Amino acid sequence: MGHHLAHPDTKRRFHELVAVSGVLNELRSIPAVPAGEDDILRVHTPEHLARIKSESLQPKGGDAGDGCSPFGRGGYEIAALSAGGAIELVKEVVAGTVDNGYALVNPPGHHATRATGMGFCMFNNVSVAAAYAKAVLGLERVAIVDWDVHHGNGTQDIWYDDPSVLTVSIHQHLCFPPGSGYREERGTGDGHGYALNIPLPPGSGDAAYLHAVDRVVAPALRAFRPELVLVASGFDASILDPLARQMVTSSGFQQLTRALLDLAAQLCDGRIAFVQEGGYSPHYVPFCGVAVLRELLGKEFVADPYTPIVSTQGGDVLLDHEAAAIEAAVPLLDVLKERGAHHSGGSRELTPAP
Repeated sequence: MGHHLAHPDTKRRFHELVAVSGVLNELRSIPAVPAGEDDILRVHTPEHLARIKSESLQPKGGDAGDGCSPFGRGGYEIAALSAGGAIELVKEVVAGTVDNGYALVNPPGHHATRATGMGFCMFNNVSVAAAYAKAVLGLERVAIVDWDVHHGNGTQDIWYDDPSVLTVSIHQHLCFPPGSGYREERGTGDGHGYALNIPLPPGSGDAAYLHAVDRVVAPALRAFRPELVLVASGFDASILDPLARQMVTSSGFQQLTRALLDLAAQLCDGRIAFVQEGGYSPHYVPFCGVAVLRELLGKEFVADPYTPIVSTQGGDVLLDHEAAAIEAAVPLLDVLKERGAHHSGGSRELTPAP
């Protein structure tokens, strides 16, 4: 009998591949600590937290909020541990005790809005970590780059009116949630211009994703000048994922990682943390994850055995309609560039929106 597509076995296989590779001893393991209620309430409503806690006590558990994201008894404790794992990584990265890091946590988080969970997400892990960085660690500007194939609607919702957190989502257009992730969704009030969406057509591969980073993500980060970059790292844009129709390979994820590492080095002393989101191919997620870790560690290990197959299917070519979709997002940078012009000498101060 099969299991749910969001079964944690996919991410466990990622961890096991790292373990058998022999490099686990070269990595610093950061134990996860459950996020406290105060941590969760920085980004979620009291009603949402109370409902998750209550349903978690039921014999068969409950649902994150959309009716198709079940969790078992004790799910609250696991979700708090997932969010807390992201916090612990951010603490170490900001303190400089690690150069960078990867929070391999489950359940994912980027679909959880302020008021409800959905899409297999209970609490918004990356937003909980961003809020902690601001409230406790004293950072003024945090950027969240989301390359999960689905729109990071929850992360966008939480920070939609807040100019201190830049949210950038690269996703397959209208894959999930329905009617979400349009370029026109740009933030509101003081937050206008600080929500960026780059919806890509189905079939976009390595070349399109790298072009999106070059044309939109990199200029956005340079204009915003974050003090910390968080990456919502889903591997469901991979060419073998069952829940989407994109064509990113493990090599593509490695190149994306390199690009973001270079940007973090230029802009925020290399402070960057990756937080696991989706990814539903038990066969390919481990190799995509290892590709990211290869770049973080600066060492080649565990070759991807699928490369001879997936590298011949066209994702390395930027097609005209993909380029056009990315170019359509370039004007979204105007507000950020205008605000960035107010910075002088690398100032960390953020000019509020008029």
